[in-house]
Amino acid sequence: MKIWMNGCFDVLHYGHFKLIEYAKSFDGKLVIGIDSDERVKYLKGSSRPFHTQEQRRFNLMQIKGVDAVVTFDSEDELRKQIELYSPDIFVIGDEYMYKPIIGGEFANEIKFFPKLNGFSTTGLLDE
Repeated sequence: MKIWMNGCFDVLHYGHFKLIEYAKSFDGKLVIGIDSDERVKYLKGSSRPFHTQEQRRFNLMQIKGVDAVVTFDSEDELRKQIELYSPDIFVIGDEYMYKPIIGGEFANEIKFFPKLNGFSTTGLLDE
């Protein structure tokens, strides 16, 4: 079983750990795609990312059950990474349930994780 998820994962918090725990519950090889530093700056502003892509990759790889972390610079590159991996399951937060999911067409199934209110990197950094 191949599992995919992606995001910034800039400052890991409880919500990230619960999302990863949910993805690992499908008992397969978990690959996480992370936005490049340039893409995070573009999406979140010039003060981000807090951690570099190398630091974010390292942090994620310390979590038991995370098998690989790949980086992408654009939606096209993200789509290509997902197509190349061809996951059985794509795990994503339920805030995307009624939105287009980049690369979702390359997964056999999409599983939505209920967002945990009060946990966001942006919220933590703005405090």
